[in-house]
Amino acid sequence: MRIRSLGVIDDAVVELSPGFTAVTGETGAGKTMVVTSLGLLLGGRADPALVRIGAGAAVVEGRISLPEGASVAARAEEAGAELDEGALLVSRTISAEGRSRAHLGGRAVPVGLLAELADELVAVHGQTDQQGLLKPARQRGALDRYAGDAVARPLAAYGEAYRRLRAVTAELDELTTRARERAQEADLLRFGLAEIEAVEPLPGEDVELAAEAERLGHAEALASAAALAHGALAGNPEDPEAVDATTLVGGAGRALEAVRAHDPALAALADRMGEIAILLADVAGELAGYADNLDADPRRLAAVEERRAALTALTRKYGENIGAVLAWAEESATRLTELDGDDDRIGELTAERDTLRTELSGLAQALTDARTEAAARFADAVTAELASLAMPHARVSFDIRQLEDPEGVEVGGRTVAYGPTGADEVELLLAPHPGAPPRPIAKGASGGELSRVMLAVEVVFAGTDPVPTYLFDEVDAGVGGKAAVEIGRRLAKLAKSAQVVVVTHLPQVAAFADRQLLVEKTNDGSVTRSGVTVLEGEDRVRELSRMLAGQEDSETARAHAEELLATARADA
Repeated sequence: MRIRSLGVIDDAVVELSPGFTAVTGETGAGKTMVVTSLGLLLGGRADPALVRIGAGAAVVEGRISLPEGASVAARAEEAGAELDEGALLVSRTISAEGRSRAHLGGRAVPVGLLAELADELVAVHGQTDQQGLLKPARQRGALDRYAGDAVARPLAAYGEAYRRLRAVTAELDELTTRARERAQEADLLRFGLAEIEAVEPLPGEDVELAAEAERLGHAEALASAAALAHGALAGNPEDPEAVDATTLVGGAGRALEAVRAHDPALAALADRMGEIAILLADVAGELAGYADNLDADPRRLAAVEERRAALTALTRKYGENIGAVLAWAEESATRLTELDGDDDRIGELTAERDTLRTELSGLAQALTDARTEAAARFADAVTAELASLAMPHARVSFDIRQLEDPEGVEVGGRTVAYGPTGADEVELLLAPHPGAPPRPIAKGASGGELSRVMLAVEVVFAGTDPVPTYLFDEVDAGVGGKAAVEIGRRLAKLAKSAQVVVVTHLPQVAAFADRQLLVEKTNDGSVTRSGVTVLEGEDRVRELSRMLAGQEDSETARAHAEELLATARADA
């Protein structure tokens, strides 16, 4: 892994060997930046404050060897990444302005993809993870992870039923709590539809009646105008001497017909004059028919106005015209059908809710049973690990309980509260010595004990859900003496089946490492390439002496350091 411009690190290369690697150095030398760098490669949150002062960006690059047949390889190739002889090249860049970029196998990818792949590659544990283990929700998650399919299968079925129950309950609550509002809406719709049905409007009727009313209101004027026009065109029988348009046009046409043979132009005009005569005759005929058919009955006008008033009453309430009123009626009939069907829907939802609650009860009971069985095995395995971590009399157990809730589901003959992961409250208990009552680890474990419990939990997981690499950031905090030796011994044992990287300040832990890396600052306070070195032989003895006594050249410390190394080699 190459680290550039990250925190105190200017430019350094960290080579992590197979087996057990210990990273040591003075406080503030930058050991934790190793953990931070790996976290960034695994999709961790990018903090621009990590960028070294004066640098434009921090860059972390890593080469991760993948286990044979790992699903991570297929997932990476799906994202367009290319493998390098079975290894995956990963890089992460953080600009001083806060922008973050990720590359996988030479291809730019979302940071979330790195986090997705990380779950199968590396288990990272530090002080924050220990604090997380204090939370019951994390403890339940740890137990479920250990139980595997025995919990995963019923939990998946439970989660699906739980989500459906939430949706059904929400819809049912909405229907029942708004019953009064829906009843009022239905009554208003029924009233409006009845009012429209009583009038029985026809499409476009309002426009037709408006035109008829206009005609009936001016019937006398229209009749008089039609009579005068007809007389002007066709003549007035009461005045034989009057000259009309038809007679005049007929005379003009006859005059032209008499001479049309002498000039084609005049013949054309004669034809047009004939057309005018025909048109005049048609218009005169229609005027005569119009006058004969014109209805001037006042009673018809009164009926039209009455009908228009009824239509206007509808348009004031339900639409700007009769077309809009009819559209409102159609939509309202559909809505009324929905509202009238709510009672049936409420019945269906109520039945489905009861069925789902019964199903959840069975699944919650199955989860409780599976967790109880797994908890006994998990607790025994962790207890056995604690015995090898200088806590021979400590005992770990799980408290799996349910909380009474009259609105809950039935589990074990009781009505209890339930949530998205079941009805169980899970808490990890620790009895550090015989006679001590089991207490939640948040209250009953010291810092050193919590570190060992955390390590024991991870060792148990390593046997059931292994990952290729484990990274511990001062998981040995608060531990010393014999307990520290046992932690080193146990980490070395874990390293036989996985790569283990430990950032530590304890020489008892570092002595068991297959490789020890020293992180040192230069005089200007930065870590460069020469500041991360592999310690061997005399250099390693000197560093262990410093860790033991703060004095690299102390003969007593050197003797103790050599003894620690000899003990570790003997165990190997």
